[in-house]
Amino acid sequence: MSRSFFVTGTDTGVGKTLVTAALLRRLRESGVTVAGMKPVAAGAVAGPEGPANSDALLLQLESSVRHPYVLVNPWLFELAIAPHIAAAEAGVVIDTDRIVKAHEILRASADVVLAEGAGGFLVPLDARRSFAELPGLLGMEVLLVVGLRLGCLNHALLTSDAIAARGYRLAGWVGNCIDPAFARRDANTLPRHRSLAAASGRRRGGGGTGRRCHAAAGLSRRRSAASFWIQRGKSRCGWLLRPLRCAGREPAIRWPPSRESGCPS
Repeated sequence: MSRSFFVTGTDTGVGKTLVTAALLRRLRESGVTVAGMKPVAAGAVAGPEGPANSDALLLQLESSVRHPYVLVNPWLFELAIAPHIAAAEAGVVIDTDRIVKAHEILRASADVVLAEGAGGFLVPLDARRSFAELPGLLGMEVLLVVGLRLGCLNHALLTSDAIAARGYRLAGWVGNCIDPAFARRDANTLPRHRSLAAASGRRRGGGGTGRRCHAAAGLSRRRSAASFWIQRGKSRCGWLLRPLRCAGREPAIRWPPSRESGCPS
Protein backbone atom coordinates (compact mmCIF):
# COMPACT_ATOMS: atom_id res chain seq x y z
CA MET A 1 0.00 0.00 0.00
CA SER A 2 1.40 3.40 -0.97
CA ARG A 3 1.87 6.26 1.47
CA SER A 4 1.68 9.99 0.90
CA PHE A 5 3.27 12.75 2.93
CA PHE A 6 2.63 16.48 2.89
CA VAL A 7 5.84 18.39 3.64
CA THR A 8 5.12 21.65 5.38
CA GLY A 9 7.29 24.08 7.31
CA THR A 10 7.29 26.46 10.23
CA ASP A 11 7.80 29.34 7.79
CA THR A 12 8.95 30.11 4.28
CA GLY A 13 12.64 29.63 3.58
CA VAL A 14 13.16 26.83 6.12
CA GLY A 15 14.29 24.20 3.61
CA LYS A 16 11.17 22.31 2.56
CA THR A 17 12.39 21.78 -1.00
CA LEU A 18 15.84 20.66 0.15
CA VAL A 19 14.40 18.17 2.63
CA THR A 20 11.76 16.86 0.20
CA ALA A 21 14.37 16.34 -2.52
CA ALA A 22 16.73 14.59 -0.10
CA LEU A 23 13.98 12.28 1.13
CA LEU A 24 13.02 11.44 -2.45
CA ARG A 25 16.62 10.61 -3.32
CA ARG A 26 17.32 8.48 -0.26
CA LEU A 27 14.05 6.58 -0.55
CA ARG A 28 14.75 6.00 -4.23
CA GLU A 29 18.28 4.79 -3.48
CA SER A 30 16.78 2.45 -0.88
CA GLY A 31 14.69 0.75 -3.57
CA VAL A 32 11.44 2.60 -2.88
CA THR A 33 9.53 3.98 -5.87
CA VAL A 34 8.89 7.67 -5.18
CA ALA A 35 7.12 10.62 -6.76
CA GLY A 36 7.59 14.26 -5.85
CA MET A 37 4.87 16.86 -6.12
CA LYS A 38 4.48 20.63 -5.70
CA PRO A 39 0.70 21.15 -5.81
CA VAL A 40 0.86 24.95 -6.03
CA ALA A 41 3.90 27.03 -6.93
CA ALA A 42 4.53 30.71 -7.57
CA GLY A 43 7.54 31.87 -9.51
CA ALA A 44 8.15 30.57 -13.03
CA VAL A 45 11.31 29.92 -15.02
CA ALA A 46 11.88 28.37 -18.44
CA GLY A 47 11.64 24.58 -18.19
CA PRO A 48 12.02 21.72 -20.68
CA GLU A 49 8.22 21.42 -20.99
CA GLY A 50 7.49 25.15 -20.85
CA PRO A 51 7.16 27.53 -17.89
CA ALA A 52 8.00 25.77 -14.63
CA ASN A 53 8.93 26.32 -11.00
CA SER A 54 12.53 25.55 -10.03
CA ASP A 55 11.49 23.73 -6.83
CA ALA A 56 9.04 21.56 -8.73
CA LEU A 57 11.69 20.78 -11.36
CA LEU A 58 14.00 19.50 -8.62
CA LEU A 59 11.26 17.26 -7.20
CA GLN A 60 10.51 15.97 -10.70
CA LEU A 61 14.20 15.20 -11.18
CA GLU A 62 14.49 13.29 -7.89
CA SER A 63 11.42 11.11 -8.56
CA SER A 64 11.78 7.51 -9.72
CA VAL A 65 9.92 8.28 -12.96
CA ARG A 66 10.00 11.60 -14.80
CA HIS A 67 6.28 12.33 -14.71
CA PRO A 68 4.81 15.07 -16.90
CA TYR A 69 5.37 18.44 -15.29
CA VAL A 70 1.65 19.17 -15.10
CA LEU A 71 1.26 16.25 -12.69
CA VAL A 72 4.18 17.33 -10.52
CA ASN A 73 2.96 20.94 -10.36
CA PRO A 74 -0.76 21.25 -11.22
CA TRP A 75 -0.92 24.97 -10.40
CA LEU A 76 1.84 27.37 -11.46
CA PHE A 77 1.82 31.17 -11.25
CA GLU A 78 4.35 33.40 -12.95
CA LEU A 79 5.22 35.80 -10.14
CA ALA A 80 7.05 34.65 -7.01
CA ILE A 81 4.46 36.01 -4.59
CA ALA A 82 1.94 34.50 -2.18
CA PRO A 83 -0.11 31.93 -4.15
CA HIS A 84 -3.51 33.35 -3.20
CA ILE A 85 -2.42 36.82 -4.36
CA ALA A 86 -0.97 35.38 -7.57
CA ALA A 87 -4.23 33.53 -8.23
CA ALA A 88 -6.31 36.64 -7.57
CA GLU A 89 -4.17 38.75 -9.89
CA ALA A 90 -4.44 36.07 -12.57
CA GLY A 91 -8.22 36.04 -12.15
CA VAL A 92 -8.42 32.31 -11.33
CA VAL A 93 -9.52 30.15 -8.43
CA ILE A 94 -7.20 27.33 -7.40
CA ASP A 95 -9.26 24.24 -8.16
CA THR A 96 -8.19 21.49 -5.75
CA ASP A 97 -9.82 18.84 -7.98
CA ARG A 98 -6.89 19.30 -10.36
CA ILE A 99 -4.50 18.62 -7.48
CA VAL A 100 -6.45 15.56 -6.33
CA LYS A 101 -6.45 14.02 -9.83
CA ALA A 102 -2.71 14.60 -10.27
CA HIS A 103 -2.00 13.07 -6.88
CA GLU A 104 -4.07 10.00 -7.70
CA ILE A 105 -2.02 9.38 -10.83
CA LEU A 106 1.28 9.83 -8.98
CA ARG A 107 0.20 7.65 -6.08
CA ALA A 108 -0.79 4.82 -8.43
CA SER A 109 2.76 4.77 -9.79
CA ALA A 110 4.76 5.06 -6.54
CA ASP A 111 5.24 3.52 -3.12
CA VAL A 112 5.64 6.97 -1.58
CA VAL A 113 4.49 10.41 -2.72
CA LEU A 114 6.01 13.52 -1.15
CA ALA A 115 4.10 16.75 -1.78
CA GLU A 116 5.74 20.01 -0.78
CA GLY A 117 3.56 22.85 0.40
CA ALA A 118 4.29 26.57 0.08
CA GLY A 119 5.42 28.71 2.99
CA GLY A 120 3.90 27.63 6.29
CA PHE A 121 1.03 25.28 7.05
CA LEU A 122 -1.74 27.90 6.98
CA VAL A 123 -0.71 29.84 3.86
CA PRO A 124 -3.96 30.81 2.08
CA LEU A 125 -5.22 29.39 -1.19
CA ASP A 126 -7.87 32.10 -1.25
CA ALA A 127 -10.01 34.07 1.21
CA ARG A 128 -11.60 30.89 2.62
CA ARG A 129 -9.15 28.05 2.09
CA SER A 130 -5.53 27.30 2.97
CA PHE A 131 -2.84 24.73 2.27
CA ALA A 132 -3.93 23.07 5.51
CA GLU A 133 -6.82 21.51 3.57
CA LEU A 134 -4.56 19.54 1.25
CA PRO A 135 -3.47 16.70 3.59
CA GLY A 136 -7.15 15.91 4.22
CA LEU A 137 -8.09 16.06 0.54
CA LEU A 138 -5.15 13.89 -0.47
CA GLY A 139 -5.17 11.47 2.49
CA MET A 140 -1.67 12.46 3.56
CA GLU A 141 0.38 12.25 6.71
CA VAL A 142 2.33 15.40 7.53
CA LEU A 143 6.09 15.99 7.78
CA LEU A 144 7.16 19.24 9.41
CA VAL A 145 10.38 21.06 8.50
CA VAL A 146 11.52 23.26 11.39
CA GLY A 147 13.90 26.12 10.70
CA LEU A 148 16.34 26.04 13.62
CA ARG A 149 16.65 29.63 14.75
CA LEU A 150 15.50 31.76 17.66
CA GLY A 151 11.75 31.21 18.11
CA CYS A 152 11.69 27.79 16.45
CA LEU A 153 10.11 26.01 19.43
CA ASN A 154 7.12 28.34 19.41
CA HIS A 155 6.75 28.08 15.63
CA ALA A 156 7.03 24.29 15.70
CA LEU A 157 4.53 23.83 18.52
CA LEU A 158 2.00 26.23 16.99
CA THR A 159 2.26 24.36 13.68
CA SER A 160 1.98 20.94 15.30
CA ASP A 161 -1.10 22.13 17.19
CA ALA A 162 -2.68 23.31 13.93
CA ILE A 163 -1.93 19.93 12.35
CA ALA A 164 -3.42 18.02 15.30
CA ALA A 165 -6.49 20.27 15.42
CA ARG A 166 -7.41 19.07 11.93
CA GLY A 167 -7.05 15.44 12.86
CA TYR A 168 -3.93 14.89 10.76
CA ARG A 169 -1.08 12.62 11.74
CA LEU A 170 2.28 14.32 12.25
CA ALA A 171 4.48 11.48 10.98
CA GLY A 172 7.75 13.23 11.75
CA TRP A 173 9.77 16.39 11.69
CA VAL A 174 13.11 17.58 10.35
CA GLY A 175 15.30 20.28 11.89
CA ASN A 176 17.17 22.46 9.39
CA CYS A 177 20.00 24.68 10.63
CA ILE A 178 19.12 27.91 8.83
CA ASP A 179 21.00 30.08 11.33
CA PRO A 180 24.55 28.79 11.97
CA ALA A 181 24.91 31.40 14.74
CA PHE A 182 21.82 30.13 16.59
CA ALA A 183 22.86 30.22 20.26
CA ARG A 184 22.07 27.24 22.51
CA ARG A 185 20.91 25.19 19.54
CA ASP A 186 21.31 21.90 21.38
CA ALA A 187 19.19 23.16 24.27
CA ASN A 188 16.50 24.13 21.78
CA THR A 189 16.67 20.87 19.84
CA LEU A 190 13.13 19.63 19.51
CA PRO A 191 13.55 15.96 20.58
CA ARG A 192 13.99 17.37 24.08
CA HIS A 193 10.49 18.82 23.97
CA ARG A 194 7.86 16.29 25.01
CA SER A 195 4.95 17.91 23.20
CA LEU A 196 6.40 17.61 19.72
CA ALA A 197 7.87 14.18 20.40
CA ALA A 198 4.44 12.96 21.46
CA ALA A 199 2.75 14.60 18.48
CA SER A 200 5.04 12.83 16.04
CA GLY A 201 4.75 9.49 17.82
CA ARG A 202 8.44 9.39 18.63
CA ARG A 203 10.03 7.86 21.66
CA ARG A 204 12.45 10.16 23.39
CA GLY A 205 16.13 9.43 23.28
CA GLY A 206 18.27 8.22 20.45
CA GLY A 207 20.97 5.91 21.72
CA GLY A 208 23.56 8.65 21.54
CA THR A 209 23.00 9.42 17.87
CA GLY A 210 22.31 13.05 18.71
CA ARG A 211 26.06 13.54 19.07
CA ARG A 212 26.49 12.67 15.40
CA CYS A 213 23.45 14.48 14.00
CA HIS A 214 22.57 18.10 14.56
CA ALA A 215 18.86 17.32 14.44
CA ALA A 216 16.65 14.25 14.23
CA ALA A 217 13.49 13.41 12.37
CA GLY A 218 11.06 10.61 13.10
CA LEU A 219 9.25 8.55 10.49
CA SER A 220 7.23 5.92 12.29
CA ARG A 221 5.76 2.60 11.10
CA ARG A 222 7.73 0.16 8.99
CA ARG A 223 9.05 2.06 5.98
CA SER A 224 11.77 4.64 6.35
CA ALA A 225 14.43 6.37 4.31
CA ALA A 226 18.12 5.79 4.84
CA SER A 227 20.02 8.30 6.90
CA PHE A 228 21.74 11.08 5.01
CA TRP A 229 23.82 14.20 5.25
CA ILE A 230 23.04 17.45 3.49
CA GLN A 231 25.47 20.27 2.83
CA ARG A 232 23.92 23.73 2.79
CA GLY A 233 26.21 26.70 2.50
CA LYS A 234 28.94 26.53 5.16
CA SER A 235 26.74 24.82 7.73
CA ARG A 236 26.64 21.04 7.79
CA CYS A 237 23.37 19.69 9.11
CA GLY A 238 22.31 16.08 9.42
CA TRP A 239 18.92 14.47 9.81
CA LEU A 240 18.27 10.99 11.14
CA LEU A 241 15.20 9.21 9.84
CA ARG A 242 14.13 6.53 12.30
CA PRO A 243 14.45 3.61 12.73
CA LEU A 244 17.78 3.69 10.86
CA ARG A 245 20.92 5.02 12.49
CA CYS A 246 22.91 7.98 11.26
CA ALA A 247 25.62 6.68 8.97
CA GLY A 248 27.58 9.92 8.83
CA ARG A 249 27.67 9.79 5.04
CA GLU A 250 29.11 12.46 2.81
CA PRO A 251 26.73 15.12 1.47
CA ALA A 252 24.09 13.61 -0.81
CA ILE A 253 22.53 16.81 -2.10
CA ARG A 254 24.13 20.19 -2.44
CA TRP A 255 22.12 23.39 -2.32
CA PRO A 256 21.89 25.36 -4.52
CA PRO A 257 22.07 22.48 -7.01
CA SER A 258 24.82 22.69 -9.60
CA ARG A 259 24.37 22.59 -13.34
CA GLU A 260 26.77 19.65 -13.46
CA SER A 261 24.37 17.57 -11.38
CA GLY A 262 21.58 18.11 -13.88
CA CYS A 263 19.48 19.92 -11.27
CA PRO A 264 17.80 23.20 -12.10
CA SER A 265 19.70 26.19 -10.81
